[in-house]
Amino acid sequence: MQYKDLLRGTVLLVAIEATGLAAISAVTINSTGDDFLAAVALGWWLAAIAVGVWIGRPSRTAAALSGPLAAAKTSAQLPAESPARIALARLWPIALFAIVAGAAGPLWPQVPAIATGFALGVATAWRNRESAVTAVEERDGVCFYVEHGSAFDPIRLIRTPGLRRGTTPSPSA
Repeated sequence: MQYKDLLRGTVLLVAIEATGLAAISAVTINSTGDDFLAAVALGWWLAAIAVGVWIGRPSRTAAALSGPLAAAKTSAQLPAESPARIALARLWPIALFAIVAGAAGPLWPQVPAIATGFALGVATAWRNRESAVTAVEERDGVCFYVEHGSAFDPIRLIRTPGLRRGTTPSPSA
């Protein structure tokens, strides 16, 4: 699985999780009739988005990606694992988080409201990572693939030769 596809899928999954948890929060908070909780939840969501935008700025994104991209092993062969298996092995904790937080909603409406804020923050913080990896791949003419591993292990990447995009380097003056 290409690294940029895993990043894109992660952001999409977390954004979907945030949407679902926000819906559960809205329904459960409305059923309790607690206006204060609704205001606090909305404030928390806005704060989480603001923090995510701040954390996800391009300079921080480049710093966060520099380690895994620099540590990538070079290989002439593509990884043998299927992309679906790699994605499932890496992303199942996100789905479990959403299920547990959503299931707690009818008893404790605060839980999905808090989880929604975390999901919004992560989705906005990671929104630039896929385009940053794409830019490095296009610049260097390589592709980064994810090695199969546990969701709790640091990500390991494989660098393979890619196709140059037909750009010629400018002559030095």
